[in-house]
Amino acid sequence: MDQKTPSMNQKIFELGLPTETISLYLLCCSLADSRASISEKNLLGIWNSTRDVLTEGLDRLENRNILIRTCSDGEEDIYHLTDSNRWKV
Repeated sequence: MDQKTPSMNQKIFELGLPTETISLYLLCCSLADSRASISEKNLLGIWNSTRDVLTEGLDRLENRNILIRTCSDGEEDIYHLTDSNRWKV
């Protein structure tokens, strides 16, 4: 069976991001580790705050290059996690 290294990087805790954004990052890692798409639809299914806070968190993670938007089908964006050496700290 193909073992994959967990997506979560401890560096996330050193960036001074809001708690909600760190929580969102952890949820994104969980989706990636389970081989599910990182999308707003999938995140909303497990997110326990408002859609606005989710959107703000996605924007923050994108601005720091922690997440990149890789494709959109016109209805939904799909994101991927980047390696921590690409993050804007």
